Amino acid sequence: MSNIDRRDFLKILGVGAIVGIWGGSFFEIVNKRELEASIGSYKKAPEALQAKKWAMVIDIKKLNKKIINDCIEICHSIHNVPTIANPKEEIKWIWEEKFKNVFPEIKDQYLSYELMEMPVLVLCNHCDNPPCVRVCPTKATFKRKDGIVMMDMHRCIGCRFCMAGCPYGARSFNWRDPRQYIKNENKEFPFRMKGVVEKCTFCYERLARGLPPACVEVSQGAIVFGDIENPESAVRKILSTNLAIRRKPKLGTNPSVYYLL
Repeated sequence: MSNIDRRDFLKILGVGAIVGIWGGSFFEIVNKRELEASIGSYKKAPEALQAKKWAMVIDIKKLNKKIINDCIEICHSIHNVPTIANPKEEIKWIWEEKFKNVFPEIKDQYLSYELMEMPVLVLCNHCDNPPCVRVCPTKATFKRKDGIVMMDMHRCIGCRFCMAGCPYGARSFNWRDPRQYIKNENKEFPFRMKGVVEKCTFCYERLARGLPPACVEVSQGAIVFGDIENPESAVRKILSTNLAIRRKPKLGTNPSVYYLL
């Protein structure tokens, strides 16, 4: 290949990447069903939990330090999330933040100090309109029909565009090989590698086995999960009878995680 040909070739690749980032057409050849199949060996069992659109409701008043720690511990342990002390390199799928940091738009001088300092669990919001999906050049992150925003670690090239696109800081980048930071490996869940992004997936592998997300199971009723499109579901009934808020509503991402005050 001549120098001129090489330059032309690189230009074509550059244009293709830009189109893929902003329009998605360059990578339309990617079959989403193949993407889902490549994420793990999980196949839907007859008892698999299914929904038109999954949603989660977190009752802030019911949270306490033990419940928060139990949710974080069970999530990170079953998904082989490494424990890295350096905050610049930490990996987190679900974590604790103060109310004032989770909902910075709610500012009022008369709100109680206790509310503003109250601990809140945060995770990927599995948005209806996820910006992370739009900016991913390889379709490594994509949204399933049931609303779960997934990650295909095999297709992730570590560009971190999805991290820049996510307004909730819900994604982490593996700066190191995570295996050296895991004490008790869960061999039923795939390991990630250095140089890829990861995040909460609403425990899709547990749903496929008929089980709710792990955090829901240990939350002592503080977290409820279900099909928001089903009028008879627990989440639908809770949202129809309680005041709920979502994070950064003005952005138009339409999160699937709701919070009860």
